[in-house]
Amino acid sequence: MTQDREPVRQRLLSEATRLFAEQGFEATSVQEVVSAAGVTKGAMYHYFDSKDDLLHEIYGRVLRMQMERLTEFADGPGSVKERLHAAASDVVRTTIENLDDSKIFFRSMHLLAPDTRKRVRAERRRYHERFRDLVAEGQREGIFRDDTPAEIVVDFFFGSIHHLGNWYSPEGALSGSEVGDHFADLLLTSLRPR
Repeated sequence: MTQDREPVRQRLLSEATRLFAEQGFEATSVQEVVSAAGVTKGAMYHYFDSKDDLLHEIYGRVLRMQMERLTEFADGPGSVKERLHAAASDVVRTTIENLDDSKIFFRSMHLLAPDTRKRVRAERRRYHERFRDLVAEGQREGIFRDDTPAEIVVDFFFGSIHHLGNWYSPEGALSGSEVGDHFADLLLTSLRPR
């Protein structure tokens, strides 16, 4: 039974992502999403409570995947420099691999209902705090400079990532992995002790 349900859910997410990217979240109706997915509104509401819920899930699936990967890097082997570099490069690469999802979300997050927006901010905060813990670990060990608070370092880094959708193109000169490595290199260079 789960196999029968999963394709419908995936179709809804795929079509919502496509339509939100093409038309914008506000300009896309639930009817357009269900028509494109070839399902009824009732089927959509079986999986998602609202259009807000669809938008939340579009970004949520990327954030959950990135959180799992960050946890693996943060808790994995290697020096804090190696683990932070791997985590920083990965979040850029996976954001680029899911660029439509991220662009839609950052362009439309302010349109979410207040409760949903609050929930999303809490999820993002958990990710940023786990990333910040890696920076703070290196600062405590004297491997990273500590004259800039870890929170500021992380906010600056993620501010850059949130703008990838404004300039990155898959047809450009650099792959997502190459951009990820450059971002990670810049982050570690900025943390190098004076």
